[in-house]
Amino acid sequence: MEIGEQRQDNVTVLSPIGRIDNETSPAFQSKLLSCVGSADALLIDLSAVEYISSAGLRALMMASKQARTSNGRVAVAGLKPVVKEIFEISRFSLVVQVFDSAADAIAAMK
Repeated sequence: MEIGEQRQDNVTVLSPIGRIDNETSPAFQSKLLSCVGSADALLIDLSAVEYISSAGLRALMMASKQARTSNGRVAVAGLKPVVKEIFEISRFSLVVQVFDSAADAIAAMK
């Protein structure tokens, strides 16, 4: 799994590619947590993610909790149908804010 990173205004955008599962979630979690500490707002663009497991969701939850302690924000965008279904079944949209696109998220998080 690759994770691209860019900054747009006050939002750090991470763009993972591939699958976020038991094998790749430790690297994903490490990247998330390192970015949460250095950004006011963190957006994870999941448009190139084919699948996310419970381990990936746990990494997102940990980043969200860490962000809240420092008045930061974590959001996700661009969920493919399979990933969107996983978020709906797990009710994970209650944990992190979900946007249709990265552009929508960035506009809302400025």
